[in-house]
Amino acid sequence: MTSKLYQKQTALAVDNFKISHTGMPAPFIHALGYVKAACATANQELGKLDDDAADAIVKAAMQVAAGEHDEQFPVDVYQTGSGTSTNMNANEVIATLASQFAGKTIHPNDDVNMGQSSNDVIPTTVHVSAAIQVQNTLLPAVSELASHIEQRMKDFDHVIKTGRTHLMDAMPVKLSQELSGWRAQLLQNLQRLEDTQVRLSRLAIGGTAVGTGINTHEEFGGRVCAALSRQLDISFSVTDNHFASISAQDTAVELAGQLNVLAASMMKISNDLRWMNSGPLAGLAEIEMPKLQAGSSIMPGKVNPVIPEAVTMACAQVMGYHTAITVAGQSGNFQLNVMLPLIGQNLLLSIELLSNACSHLSDKAIQTFSVNEDNLKKILSKNPILVTALNQKIGYEKGTEIAMRAYDEKRDILDVAKEMTSLEEKELKSLLDPAKLV
Repeated sequence: MTSKLYQKQTALAVDNFKISHTGMPAPFIHALGYVKAACATANQELGKLDDDAADAIVKAAMQVAAGEHDEQFPVDVYQTGSGTSTNMNANEVIATLASQFAGKTIHPNDDVNMGQSSNDVIPTTVHVSAAIQVQNTLLPAVSELASHIEQRMKDFDHVIKTGRTHLMDAMPVKLSQELSGWRAQLLQNLQRLEDTQVRLSRLAIGGTAVGTGINTHEEFGGRVCAALSRQLDISFSVTDNHFASISAQDTAVELAGQLNVLAASMMKISNDLRWMNSGPLAGLAEIEMPKLQAGSSIMPGKVNPVIPEAVTMACAQVMGYHTAITVAGQSGNFQLNVMLPLIGQNLLLSIELLSNACSHLSDKAIQTFSVNEDNLKKILSKNPILVTALNQKIGYEKGTEIAMRAYDEKRDILDVAKEMTSLEEKELKSLLDPAKLV
């Protein structure tokens, strides 16, 4: 059994908070390790910590950042709203390890937490952890999904299908055009996330308890940001207003909003795939997704679109997290937001869900679906809405009569139009050619 590296304050928090039995997400703890290492580096540069103590704290903090001591962080997410218990958990674990490394006592408050408050460390860690996960996990996953959709656009550029509005037959579109809409959604999401990263990289560190910077050096925040930038290859800077960064979490709410938009986009893409795959006999049957597993425990041979369904559930959960973060973002009372752990947890869980959902959708649906071209052609040839192409020749009212007759008699629009207009067959074929209508 691993010996406990944390001390009294953590033990009290573990006893006090037994609500979810879930600690802060590992990426948050790792980011907190990076923050503590950067703080020790800044204090060393400012002559506040001697080299032995600083080096020992940095070594210990970087072990936390590397995930070597995740089991030492048992404090429940639902704790004091400032995240003080998690901050003290980190201070105590790092102090214990650093004392072993330095061969002398390193104090969790006086040394590890020097120049800091939970009130600026935890908001800083919310930003740092989210920035790391967006940069290293989410953006690549969204980019890859968009890239694979672009490849399928090339694969199916020759395919023309019936368009649908209100789930009803509409004018034809190329399948590549339909897919281009999905890709554009994802590229717009990338732009939104990258824009938010600019504000996410501005950190509250240096504001200490209420934003005034009490008990810290005026250069401390800037040096911490410089150290973090070197560690993580992300350009961090000090916020231009500590009072806003500590008392509010507007940037976190903004990021949650961007994640919510991405979830909505992925929900739309997934549902389109489900509709297009529906059938195979009584549905649209436009595409066929791979048979990954049995779809029913009672109906032999049934296969379901399991990946898009899983993605829609992940997206629904992200939308729920967004609502919780929005409520939490309103909970800045005077000089401190008091729902910081919830915000940190929900942001990271949202990023993880969306990153994994993108990868699954890309690998197990987008790259692998096939197109039922014969079925698409058969349906398209009988689409009465093609009569729209005749509007300028015969008028809307006559077009309506032709479309309704074609519907009622279940005949090709070309045959009905030949009977009900004076246009030559050659001209009708040209006007009604789906390839010329896309």
